Amino acid sequence: MIELKNSTLVFSFPDIHPEARISIKFQRTLRIPDDEKTYPLPPGLGIFPLKHIDDYPVPEQWVEHGGVMMPMYQSEAMWIDFSTDYMIDHRTSYPFAIKIATGKINAVTGEPWDNTLNSNPQDYMVSTEQPWLDGYCIGNNVIRQFVAVPPASGYSAEEQLTGKAEHGGIQLIVYPMKKEIFYKKFPIIQRKSVINESGVRYSTSSDMLIAPGGKMEQEVFEDPFDFTDWDQNINSRCFVHIADSMVWRSITGENPPTVPFTAKEYNRHGFPWFKYYKDNSKSLPGSSILNKLKSVLQMGNDKGESPLPENTPVNQENVIIISKDQVREGHF
Repeated sequence: MIELKNSTLVFSFPDIHPEARISIKFQRTLRIPDDEKTYPLPPGLGIFPLKHIDDYPVPEQWVEHGGVMMPMYQSEAMWIDFSTDYMIDHRTSYPFAIKIATGKINAVTGEPWDNTLNSNPQDYMVSTEQPWLDGYCIGNNVIRQFVAVPPASGYSAEEQLTGKAEHGGIQLIVYPMKKEIFYKKFPIIQRKSVINESGVRYSTSSDMLIAPGGKMEQEVFEDPFDFTDWDQNINSRCFVHIADSMVWRSITGENPPTVPFTAKEYNRHGFPWFKYYKDNSKSLPGSSILNKLKSVLQMGNDKGESPLPENTPVNQENVIIISKDQVREGHF
């Protein structure tokens, strides 16, 4: 079951466990410079609003796919936040396998979308290991940031790999761990005193596509469980459509979020960047398919265009290292 609560997608599987649920948010963030430097993690600047497709007059293709929609400005960046509830009796959160695609291109492998999990290569992330995803996995500890671009521009990952802007949007599918495996691996523990360890982290078209932007330090972690632990007979999937912020008002009657900070403005105020540290976890080597994609700037140079305003390189002097239980704090 999928519910939309306060601009958050909540995937729940009550038949497996009453607390088997994961919340997924789409975070506004700085667009890091697309200059071939590798940057630390930028902060969250608040979540994108999400709306039900069925509540508004939207393109027919969107109606067919169902799901939800959110606004993005041209060349705006985002990251995807995965959050699960800590289950005190089991001393863990319920594990999920999560697949993410943009324009039906898998963000971990670069392969076309399919509804099954694959282990060779691993085309999904594990919720207990991966707190967020900021972009396409192009190498070990390196991603290219998710950046919004207009359709038919040729910049998106979908267009670069398929030659078409057919699907657009973001696709998600979530699979729970098998119930019997969960209880075997994480039996109920008699409680004495347990502390919750959670810490404290312009186009005329109506739709936008996602393209690879600047490089960022981020690991996509290997699955620490057995591949057969995942219940592929049970899943929930959602299509997230991306409306151009300039036409969001005409669709919903509401104003879109304000234009986000540039990296230069953010740095000038002395706000922090982040590095994520997770001990004893192995990361995936990255996708050779995605590594061949050109960034927005590289595509723009080939076309003789300037698609990225405010792309000035910046130095990161205030970098905070955070552990697996901390949340990335943003600007208030």
